[in-house]
Amino acid sequence: MTVRTRFAPSPTGYLHIGGVRTALFNWLFARKHGGTFILRIDDTDAGRNVEEALAPILSGLRWLGIDWDEGPEVGGPCAPYFQSERAAGHRAAAERLLAGGHAYRDYARPEELDEERKAAQAAGRPFLYSRRFAAFTPDDAARFEAEGRQGVVRLKMPREGTLVIDDAVRGRVEFAWDREQDHVVQRADGSCLYHLASVVDDHDFRISHVIRAEEHLSNTPRQAFIAMALGYPLPAYAHLPLVAEPGSRTKLSKRKLAQYLKNPDFRQVAEHGTRIAERIGLAPEADTFNPVIVDFYREVGYLPWAIDNAMALLGWSYDDKTEFFSRDELVAAFTLERINSSPASFDPKKLWSVQDHYMHALPVDDKLALMLPFLVKAGLVDAPATPGQTAIVRRVIEASGDRLKVAGDILAYADFFLVEEPPMDPKAVEQKLAKPGVAGLLGRYADAIRGVASFEPGPLEEATKAFAAAEGIKLGDLVHPVRVALSGRTVGPGLYDCLAILGAPRALERLERARAQAG
Repeated sequence: MTVRTRFAPSPTGYLHIGGVRTALFNWLFARKHGGTFILRIDDTDAGRNVEEALAPILSGLRWLGIDWDEGPEVGGPCAPYFQSERAAGHRAAAERLLAGGHAYRDYARPEELDEERKAAQAAGRPFLYSRRFAAFTPDDAARFEAEGRQGVVRLKMPREGTLVIDDAVRGRVEFAWDREQDHVVQRADGSCLYHLASVVDDHDFRISHVIRAEEHLSNTPRQAFIAMALGYPLPAYAHLPLVAEPGSRTKLSKRKLAQYLKNPDFRQVAEHGTRIAERIGLAPEADTFNPVIVDFYREVGYLPWAIDNAMALLGWSYDDKTEFFSRDELVAAFTLERINSSPASFDPKKLWSVQDHYMHALPVDDKLALMLPFLVKAGLVDAPATPGQTAIVRRVIEASGDRLKVAGDILAYADFFLVEEPPMDPKAVEQKLAKPGVAGLLGRYADAIRGVASFEPGPLEEATKAFAAAEGIKLGDLVHPVRVALSGRTVGPGLYDCLAILGAPRALERLERARAQAG
């Protein structure tokens, strides 16, 4: 069998973490079997489509390395790849369903359907439409239209028997036909709804495997009925487990940020990202700057493969110990059989640890390329950065080591090296500089290091330890106020690296300036 999979997002908002997982699994399966991965835009619902949301979806997938073989901006033999441009084929399929007796025109008004629904509820039985306003003949249609009614096309679902699906993730799944509604597949204006359009397009695109989220499982009976009624072979189905809220079995939603922020791990990730966003002039907004949205991680400076690797572990595993995969390793290891059917809880702490693993392993040159744009956006270096600025940032990256978890973290570690006079954190000044005797200590320390011949970390460490010993103080009682004097804060690269990166003239100038604020 030639494998052809698809990811079919609706352009109704930014790319959701759950959507990334679905796209990734389709991409992995196609790549594993030498098949074709197709991107289709399901934009049949014009009332919900957001034109501006299409670009983030496309750019988000590309950023993640989830490339498509056919689709928007790529083309392919099945074009067009927007459902709204395939309407003629959908309408033709609706006519075939009508002609074959698998659908009918229905002229029921909403209030009449509601009456039947309430009556079924009162009687304690499932609601099944009586079809009393169905037009099975032209005369029926003429009579209803004479009453001013408008007709839609409904599926004429079977009222007995069972549909059996062999799902690649869930195994044998049975659906009783008498529990299925006569779903509308074409509106009164002639436009077709998602279920009909999706089945027709999947057939036209020769989709071999429909790999999608669990919430679509309930759609399978009506879609399978449409396919069988039109004489289409059914694709293989694989319904992926829900991407659930942290510590929950409820579907992760981009609209519930306030609730998720009650989770300490989620809140920590969100607040960390917000601090970075504010430094680069990006106003965090609930709709877009949200850890449920892929753009959040791109703006903060996560590595795309870290996102992919973490998303692959949402409901799938290779064994009970392997967590990190290269792209080729993940493609080779991926199988539908290893997907678990239970909800997969999105764990921001786990994603953070995967990101930390890959950032730690990244060569300095690659980190530099990722981090310089953040400093440009913050106005701390020129665009492009000068050789001198680049040299400073490189040394900061080397000195900071694994403190830099995401690319945006460079803002908090390099900024005070790139300005003449860093702002002083009032709390840090109060805690570390305002104590009695600190002013004199800073002055004597400046004199001690002024004569260090090689202003580099090794000699500076020796001189600092010798000075502390001579003063009869603990090393920490010296290091902490000196750090605040140099940087204006209590965190940053190691003290000796800070001194070396600043250089003797700037370091001594800052020590002298800090004496005025010290006790």
